Amino acid sequence: MRIRQQFSLLITNIRRSLPPVRNIIMSSESDHSPAFNTPRLVLKKVLAKSQREGDGAVVRRGIGRSELKNLDPFLMLDHFSVSPPGGFPDHPHRGFETVTYMLEGAITHQDFAGHKGTIGPGDVQWMTAGRGIVHSEMPGEATNKGLQLWINLSAKDKMIEPNYQELLSDNIPTAEKDGVEVRVIAGEAMGVHSPVYTRTPTMYLVFTMMPGSEWHQSIPESWNSFVYVFEGEGVFGSPSSSPTMPYHVLVLSLGDGLSVWNNSSKPLKFVLIGGQPINEPVVQYGPFVMNTQSEIEKTIEDYQYGKNGFEMRNNWRSQ
Repeated sequence: MRIRQQFSLLITNIRRSLPPVRNIIMSSESDHSPAFNTPRLVLKKVLAKSQREGDGAVVRRGIGRSELKNLDPFLMLDHFSVSPPGGFPDHPHRGFETVTYMLEGAITHQDFAGHKGTIGPGDVQWMTAGRGIVHSEMPGEATNKGLQLWINLSAKDKMIEPNYQELLSDNIPTAEKDGVEVRVIAGEAMGVHSPVYTRTPTMYLVFTMMPGSEWHQSIPESWNSFVYVFEGEGVFGSPSSSPTMPYHVLVLSLGDGLSVWNNSSKPLKFVLIGGQPINEPVVQYGPFVMNTQSEIEKTIEDYQYGKNGFEMRNNWRSQ
């Protein structure tokens, strides 16, 4: 009887020393997922439908439409396709950042402060509009495709001076493991860090997953995040989920990591984007994003009269 009591006490002590059951993920040869305390699942799936923008451009807007107005701190995601003579002629911005990632072709940018440059396949332009910029984005020859993301700025950063960070494709940190390649535009993956400075803390990862591969990516637990699939099909969040096809935005639940499987016979390509919520009011009027309606009215006045950041607006036209 005494031996049985001692054995029972031993088992109880062992159980107390173990971590909670929810933190233990059993692995097998087909499951190498890390022990995410709170795995991210798909909360919402939105199809990025085609619409006309600019001058003859076609965009698939995944964020910034009625089904998904925004996802703090993200204001818009466009998958664009544009050919000459179309494009995005002279237009203003204030209060946020734009991130343009080229998939095919080229886009030439120029603004009223004298900045001009062309980005091609795999290149990135990270533009901080800040207090004001007027610019154009015009395509190269043939068809030009890419992604443009709008990231909000906090109230303290909305009126900073405009700035650019440009990364050529060869300079974007890249890593590969077990049939999975990642390009780290912002943040970290596979131990690789991006040199891009993000005023609003952001991760921007471009994945290519070969057939039969899987990946488990850590994400800061309190950040909002989403996936956009632009080629192939994949399973996100749970191995029992239905595959997601191209042109869908997947809004993810909060948690510390996302698991992805490519069970198809073709490569899967997607972006995984996350950011720290700003938790401030958002008032948007087209290309102007501020915190209050009165700030929007002031921005419109500044643009019309060429002041407070728009001084060069009246005497400039793109070439």
